Order: sequence, then structure tokens, then C-alpha cells
Amino acid sequence: MTDILRTQRTPWHLRLVGVLSLLWNGFGGYDFIQTTTRGEAYMRESGFGDDMIAYFNAMPAWMYVPWTLGVWGAVIGSLLLLARSRWAVHAFALSFLGAVVSLVYSKFINPPPALPPQLAMMEWMPYVIALIAAFLAWYASAMAKKGVLR
Repeated sequence: MTDILRTQRTPWHLRLVGVLSLLWNGFGGYDFIQTTTRGEAYMRESGFGDDMIAYFNAMPAWMYVPWTLGVWGAVIGSLLLLARSRWAVHAFALSFLGAVVSLVYSKFINPPPALPPQLAMMEWMPYVIALIAAFLAWYASAMAKKGVLR
């Protein structure tokens, strides 16, 4: 039997990674929807001040493309991973691309204003998001190479 036709049993860690990634990325989807639909009210509830809200509202329209790819690519990738679809690799790759573009924009092209002390840890979130996106893209690729994803 060729490697292309052979599929592996679902390893226990695929379900664990799939569920954890869906929870993590699902929150990203929730945040995306709340930010884009409720805007300032949601950002204030999250602890953002006037400077951060103004920064976000001044974000160029083109930045919605990588943000959308990053968030929804990850949510779709998580669902595809749980469904054992090889398309999870592509979805996570798009998500990683979106995360990297967002990271470069927010850290090097147009850094945001300083966050209040209670949100200081959020300065590391773009790096954490990109790292998790890279891991999920790698993981899905590794599972596809092993024949776990169809």
C-alpha cells in the first residue's frame, strides 16, 4: 500500500491540540467580532484607554486583511484539524502569515501607545500569537506528513 493511500489512526494528541486550539482561536474569533461590531464599548470594557482606542481606530484598512486571515484561518484550521483534513495545513499557514504581518505592523511599522500597567503583559501578545500560529502550522504539517490528515 502506498503512503498516499495509508492513513494513520487518530493519535490522542490530535484531539487535545485540536480542542485547545479551537478554544484559543475561538476566543480570537470572539474578540474579532466584538471589536469590529461593538468597537469602542468593547475596547473600554477590555481596559483600553483613549490612546489605544484612537490607535486602533486609525489602523489602515489594509490591516484588516492579515487580521482576518490570522483569526479566521486559525478557527477554520482548528475545525479542519479536528476533522482530520489536510486543508488544516493551509488554513494554519494563512493564519501564521496573518499573525506575522500583524506582528510586524504593531511592533515595527506602527507601534501602539504604551499600555496601562494592568495590561502591560499584553505587549507580548503579538509574539505569543505568532508563536502559537507557527506551532499549529507545524503540527498540522507533521500530522499530514504522517498520514493522519486526509
